[in-house]
Amino acid sequence: MKNLWNKFDADQYQDDLLALRVYSSRLVGQEPNLVLHGGGNTSVKAPFTDIFGEIHDAIYIKGSGWNLDTIEATGFAPVKLDSLIKLSRLKSLSDSDMVVAQRAAMLDQRAPNPSVEAILHAIIPFSFVDHTHADAVVTLSNTPNGEEILRSIYGDKVLIVPYVMPGFALAKKVSNLTRTTDWSKLHGIILMKHGIFSFSNDAKESYERMIDLVSDAELVLKERPNLGESHGEVSLLEIAKLRSAVSKSANIPMIAAFNGLPFNYEFASQKDVVSIACRGPLTPDHVIRTKRIPMITDMDISNSVERYRSDYIKYFERHASSELQQLDPAPRWAVWRDIGTVVFGRTQKEIKVVSDIVDHTIQAIQDAERLGGCVTLAERDIFDVEYWELEQAKLHAGKEDLMFSGQVVLVTGGFSGIGRACVKKFSENGANVVTIDKDPNIISLYKKSTVVAVVGDVTVEDDVTNVIHAAIQRFGGIDVLVNNIGIFPKSAHIEEIDNEQWQSSMNINLNSAMCVIKKTTPYLRHGWHPAIVIVGSKNVAAPGRGAATYSVAKAGLTQLGRIAALELASDSIRVNMVHPNSVFDTGFWTDDVISDRAAHYGISVAEYRSMNLLGIEITSNDVASVVLALSGPQFSRTTGAQISVDGGTDRTI
Repeated sequence: MKNLWNKFDADQYQDDLLALRVYSSRLVGQEPNLVLHGGGNTSVKAPFTDIFGEIHDAIYIKGSGWNLDTIEATGFAPVKLDSLIKLSRLKSLSDSDMVVAQRAAMLDQRAPNPSVEAILHAIIPFSFVDHTHADAVVTLSNTPNGEEILRSIYGDKVLIVPYVMPGFALAKKVSNLTRTTDWSKLHGIILMKHGIFSFSNDAKESYERMIDLVSDAELVLKERPNLGESHGEVSLLEIAKLRSAVSKSANIPMIAAFNGLPFNYEFASQKDVVSIACRGPLTPDHVIRTKRIPMITDMDISNSVERYRSDYIKYFERHASSELQQLDPAPRWAVWRDIGTVVFGRTQKEIKVVSDIVDHTIQAIQDAERLGGCVTLAERDIFDVEYWELEQAKLHAGKEDLMFSGQVVLVTGGFSGIGRACVKKFSENGANVVTIDKDPNIISLYKKSTVVAVVGDVTVEDDVTNVIHAAIQRFGGIDVLVNNIGIFPKSAHIEEIDNEQWQSSMNINLNSAMCVIKKTTPYLRHGWHPAIVIVGSKNVAAPGRGAATYSVAKAGLTQLGRIAALELASDSIRVNMVHPNSVFDTGFWTDDVISDRAAHYGISVAEYRSMNLLGIEITSNDVASVVLALSGPQFSRTTGAQISVDGGTDRTI
């Protein structure tokens, strides 16, 4: 393992112990083989000066909710050291009481809650303490002869502690084991099937001890075999079906990410994958992200999901007490036999976290198998962590789902106007959005990981296929289609209509919609409360002279939507239409056009902008708000509707 310590950088913090703690913590956090997504914690014992100028002996411990790779000084909770030492001397302490007591001992109430391992950090008699879930160390501890192997590596340099539930029980166990220990001879503590501690009165030495101890463990792992170049492949429709079945099992929409790269493909292709994949998590902390075991699936998706659901319910019933409420019985990752792996989550962040944990778990399992087998914690121990009140609080802290969390929305014409407003509106409400537009600048317009922009022409069938594939590959399915793309051709009376303009209007305003609806329907059938919203026009109900090229195409589009509502209702796909008028912040309307139209009516530009019954201006955001509503639960019982967004006009009323 590479030592990242930089003397020049570290020397800048030598006079500030907390700043030095932040620096070395980030070094630990930068190495994914040490910590993953909030795993591990660090601390420093240093004086704290309160508002009265009084100095207290304190320990600054990583606070809940912070990751080591990005932690700031404000991410450390200052706690009275003597209070934590007193807590360690109690005979027993419940988890909830421990959290309250630690919070009461904090010297700055603005700080986050201290780590559940604060008491353990406090009783270790060194200034700097580092704790990680190093893959190599945990892997060795998860083998049949793990303790023997670890003792042969480290001798008396480390204290080896049998697995104990994190929190007060673990601190008490270490306290009892070290009553007569000469701490000066120890470089670290190994917690079997959990992780490793290093410590020193010097930040550099504590960090380097961690690196050296983990490097020694890495040397014992046998050389990994070379991977082949084969990739796993599965149809996108099957991915959508799997995502749908898992979402229904969880009773919430989830996104899915398939991985058929050589590493995952070869793991899924092993003959004994059912056995080795279901050994349990690498370290118990992972269970709140990944569940205890993955789902094993094949092409019989429904049965695979139902089997997992049934097994999870039985697992809960085997260990649950009466006061516990069962979590959803859906998997968070799956091994798709002979194909690859799939992870599930509500958000892109969750997908990233689970994907990283899965890849590290797979590698650790493979390493342990070469050393005699992977033997993780007993099922009961894993259950206790999964339903541990402190872990549950951590998982749900500050969590509030938005209306479209876990859902996937496809918007055509997302670069400007109504399409752009729809992308923004859905994204702000939790949706994962895929959008297509001919303008190449659409790629740089959207920076969020929850928005995928594709350059393409919806009148080209291959481009439509590409954007649909992008949606499935990135998010696992499609729940909502917003058919927004459209053009407003130059006005002309019928006898003056240009044939090319007529055909262009039909292609863009009508034919492209038919293609998009046709190609997305197979995926929408497996969507979560699927819906199609078509952006039509006021001209459908009230066409104007010289607007045949536009009005006829939009009328055909509306008729297409009405028929789609009839045909797709049996698949629970709702189809509704919005009819905007005079939306002046779209590409249809330039300043010159608006001025000309205002002059035509003999009124000011301001008057023209609000020339409707309500006397208000209509914006793209107004239209997007109605599109959002039609796609959501408020209109879950509505299909085939046509809603005007025009401020009211006597011609349509």
